[in-house]
Amino acid sequence: MDTRMESLEAVAPQAQRTQQHVLTKLIPEFDHQLKDIARWWRDHSLDEEHGGFLGEVSVYNIPHAQADKGVVLNARILWFFSELGLHHRAQGESDVEAIALAQRAFDYFVQYFDDAEHGGAFWSLDYRGQVREAKKQTYAQAFCIYGFASFYRLTGNAQALDKALAYFRTIETHCVDRTWGGYVEAVARDWSPVSDFRLSEKDLNAPKTMNNHLHVLEAYTGLYRALPTEEVAAALRASIEWFCDYIVNGENGHLRLFLDMEWQDISGGYSYGHDIEGSWLLTEALEVLGDHALEARYMPLARALGESCLREGIGERGQVLDHFDFKTRARQLDSEWWVQAEALVGFLNMWEVTGSDDYARAFEAVWKYVKSFQIDHDDGEWLYHASLDRANKGDQRYKLGFWKGPYHNGRAMMEVSQRLVRLVHQESGEKIQEEAVRETIA
Repeated sequence: MDTRMESLEAVAPQAQRTQQHVLTKLIPEFDHQLKDIARWWRDHSLDEEHGGFLGEVSVYNIPHAQADKGVVLNARILWFFSELGLHHRAQGESDVEAIALAQRAFDYFVQYFDDAEHGGAFWSLDYRGQVREAKKQTYAQAFCIYGFASFYRLTGNAQALDKALAYFRTIETHCVDRTWGGYVEAVARDWSPVSDFRLSEKDLNAPKTMNNHLHVLEAYTGLYRALPTEEVAAALRASIEWFCDYIVNGENGHLRLFLDMEWQDISGGYSYGHDIEGSWLLTEALEVLGDHALEARYMPLARALGESCLREGIGERGQVLDHFDFKTRARQLDSEWWVQAEALVGFLNMWEVTGSDDYARAFEAVWKYVKSFQIDHDDGEWLYHASLDRANKGDQRYKLGFWKGPYHNGRAMMEVSQRLVRLVHQESGEKIQEEAVRETIA
């Protein structure tokens, strides 16, 4: 039996069943929102002139045809449509459109983003597909693996599996710190060292980061699902250990965001969104790897990350706030769309793991906030920043762009729906068992 289901049965069975019934009634809402997100990306993201997908679309659905195309966005598009096809397949349906769009993403990626000379993927292209920035961010290579692995699981495309394995081995060869362990944030196109490691302008110039390690862990989990070999298992195990031993601060339940080569913390704050995202991604990695000793050792840290977010990161409307700043000693009251998406999965996962209804209520509050302020009800996609005034979409960067794809909110809709459906099946199984017991007694 799933360990999360065992937790639910162990804690206050009747109260849990009541809460379970409340949550499972929300399944149609998440299914509907997933359809809206997928429809928006099908309608607005395709670059019909230059191939692949557009680099930017405004909050009013106006395409910026000459915007640069980022590797992270395109890897996430590949992942999303691949997982959407798998999601519908699991429901006994065939999503021809999702498969076609995943194929479109894969074909463009291999033709333009893939570095045939040095391996790995370029950071960015111009709108015509010419290389704009060739630096190799380990974080970006990880998302490529994530997308390739899902596309392989959807289609059985051997080239996709070959690419996933090649990128995986490239990270293991060129991006692992052989002295202190962990993954170096960035290298040059030819995998030689660089002095500027930053993923974006807002980041510290640190050689090791939480964000990088979190998404390598996530990518290796996806690869292990597609290719459960000893080679991948060993790397996933090392990724989990580095993440838990150096990134997670077990004393306060927060993630260390920026570190030097020797793992010394140089962070400027906490990220509540990453804490709750890390909580469920770590849980998933441990479950997929299936190493019970490792799970027993590190699951308390996964729970600690969820607990810190619930304890410290909730805003006045029930949303999860972005971060806490060490200099100002204050929480940032604003938050981006991805934080709420990850909070939905994270709080539901914590409810499954712990059985505490505090997480169920937090999950419901975040979903209420998303429906009220995050979703653009004009067309179904989510705003970059929540808008508290429905008549004014506020100061939005874009609907589609270098840092905004269908990955966070699309994944949240699929994850939540799948988890709630599993609860329905569990409840149905329990009823059948109870009826069988009554019949036996009678």
